[in-house]
Amino acid sequence: MISARVVAEIPALARQFQDAHPFRNIVVDEFLEPGFAAQLLAEFPAFDPGRAINEMGEQGRKSVHERIRGLGPAYGRLDELIKGKDFLALLSAITGIPDLLYDPHYFGGGTHDNRDGQGLDAHVDFNRHPVTHSHRRLNLIVYLNPDWQSEWGGALELHSDPRSPDDRVVQVLPLFNRAVLFETTEHSWHGFSRIRLPASHAGEARRSIALYFYSAERPETELAPTHSTVYVDSPMPSRIEAGLALSAADVAELHGLLAGRDQHIQRLYRDIEGLQGELERAHRALGLVRGSRVFRTLASLRRMLRRRPPTGES
Repeated sequence: MISARVVAEIPALARQFQDAHPFRNIVVDEFLEPGFAAQLLAEFPAFDPGRAINEMGEQGRKSVHERIRGLGPAYGRLDELIKGKDFLALLSAITGIPDLLYDPHYFGGGTHDNRDGQGLDAHVDFNRHPVTHSHRRLNLIVYLNPDWQSEWGGALELHSDPRSPDDRVVQVLPLFNRAVLFETTEHSWHGFSRIRLPASHAGEARRSIALYFYSAERPETELAPTHSTVYVDSPMPSRIEAGLALSAADVAELHGLLAGRDQHIQRLYRDIEGLQGELERAHRALGLVRGSRVFRTLASLRRMLRRRPPTGES
């Protein structure tokens, strides 16, 4: 199912992976055998509004099927492939990361169907699996988009640091049977530009299969406290300046940027409220005596959370 050329070029791919910028990655065209890639596209699930609920509980423009095995015979074969020791060994040979683990939960992964207007702000991914607590190490994304055009947006963007004015960005078009493999660390910033389809292609979709791999341990120099996905909101476009007459496209883009920022702020408020609730429950469960050291610590945490201002990241 994997292209024979990929297997034959493992040493060259390993060198490319190690030398890549802005962080370790490779882009591989014709990653899968052509017939198998065509089967995956044919069995790709239709957009399901019920699976397009965003982090705020609202319907969005991205539909996700995490458990791919039941999507069709080709996806069952893909599932068997990626959990096999030979495939995991292939990934280790390319990346130098040993003892990789398959994720039977497909947490956050599976098929991703992104529609017109959808984009993804630069972010680093969650670093520990919520069920197994293993370390997230690799993202493998396989694109299934015949004839995708660069002017449609939707290009994968790999950032050196989206918070820096010197941010360097590598763009990758999501072309059919193109795979991108990259490390997952505290500096592997990535996202994709907002999709803007012409009226003649309004029904097109940015289709991909996202596969994530883990390990039980990771180098001490790469360890960080457990965190969820961390976003950096997209900056104001450089063309927006005093005296500019806004076009309809400009207005739509600005509305999209503000909506994304608002969503991240709301998510932070929700997380803060959740932490406050946990602290209150801990206080009641422990029956703490006012004035005790633990009581004072919890009270200090509550005060800190209440005055903590929201930011554009989550």
